[in-house]
Amino acid sequence: MSISTALTCLAIGILSGVVAALCGVGGGVVMVPAFVTFLKLPHKTAVATSLAIIIPTALMATTQNAKHGYVDWKVVIITAISASTFAYFGAGWLKTLSNETLTRIFGIILVTFGARMLLLGKA
Repeated sequence: MSISTALTCLAIGILSGVVAALCGVGGGVVMVPAFVTFLKLPHKTAVATSLAIIIPTALMATTQNAKHGYVDWKVVIITAISASTFAYFGAGWLKTLSNETLTRIFGIILVTFGARMLLLGKA
């Protein structure tokens, strides 16, 4: 890996870590587009790489958030079970879709939820 690529990864990590801690997003919203745009990774590789990075990122942020009493553990348990189960199937579906289709789906989701948050002032 070149120094330039390493510095790009470092910058993406810093931005996604801050955004993840403040907004609860970072992997999909920051890392995937940055990996595709700046590192020229295929969308599928960007998604898979982002998901692998989310594990330590989420653990670090959760440690801090739990310490301050911000985590609703009842919601965590139910949602984690369903999200983990269906993430397994989604990862299988990932291989069946083209990078272009995945990029479009991703863009539609970002625009839809982003517009809703901007217009309604809530998620």
